[in-house]
Amino acid sequence: MSAAMPMERAPDASAELPNIDPAQWVAIDAAALAAPGDPTHPPRILILYGSLRERSYSRFLAQEAARLLRRFGCEVRIYDPRDLPLPDGAAPEHPKVQELRALADWSEGMVWVSPERHGAMTAILKAQIDWIPLAVGSRRPTQGKTLALMQVSGGSQSFNAVNQLRTLGRWMRMVAIPNQSSVAKAFQEFDEAGRMKPSAYYQRVVDVCEELVKFTWLVRGRSAYLTDRYSERVESAEALSLRVSQGAI
Repeated sequence: MSAAMPMERAPDASAELPNIDPAQWVAIDAAALAAPGDPTHPPRILILYGSLRERSYSRFLAQEAARLLRRFGCEVRIYDPRDLPLPDGAAPEHPKVQELRALADWSEGMVWVSPERHGAMTAILKAQIDWIPLAVGSRRPTQGKTLALMQVSGGSQSFNAVNQLRTLGRWMRMVAIPNQSSVAKAFQEFDEAGRMKPSAYYQRVVDVCEELVKFTWLVRGRSAYLTDRYSERVESAEALSLRVSQGAI
C-alpha cells in the first residue's frame, strides 16, 4: 500500500479505554494460536463502516473497535467511504476504488459495521463490499481472511444487518467469526465526543474484537491450505491437460 494513499486517520493507538477493567483484560497469547513458521507481524485489520452522517454511530463504533484492536496488538486501517462512486458508476481505476482494493489486499481480517436502515444494511456499506472483487486474475482479495460483523440500530435490538453481512462474508469466501455485535438505540450508547459508554453492548464489542484477533492469528498462516479445494484442483488439472494437448498439436 502506497504511503501516499489517502485514508481516514484512525484513532491513536494510545487512546484511553476508560470502560475496560484492567484486571479482566487478557493479552492475546499468539503462541497458543500460531504454529512455528506462521507470520509473527501484528494482524492487519481493515474496518469498513456504512454511514456518511456527521454524527455517524457506525463510524463511532468502527473507531471504538479500532482502539480495542490496537490494544490487542493489531495494525488497523479505517476506510473513509466518502466520494466512493457507486458500483459500475466509475472505472475501477477511480482513486477511491483503488484505495479500497489496496486496503483489502493489505488486510488479513476485516470488521464491517453498518447501521440498520429499512431492515437492512446500508447502500454505503454494500457499495464498498461490491467494489471488492472476488478475484483479480489468480488472486482473491478476501478469500480465507477473517471477518467480524457489527451493526447499530436506532430502535430496539435487531440482527437484520449483521445477518445480511454474514451472508455476504460467506459469499466473499471469508471466515466470519461466530460472535457479532448489535447496538440498539445507538443514540443512547455514545457520548457527545463519540465515545461508547460502558454497557453490556460495549462488553460485547470487546468480545467481538478479542475473538477476531484470536481467529486471525489462528487462520492467517494456513488460509491457503484451508481454502484449497478439490473442485479447483480438478479444474486446474484439466486446464493443464488441455494446455499440454494443445502444445502437442
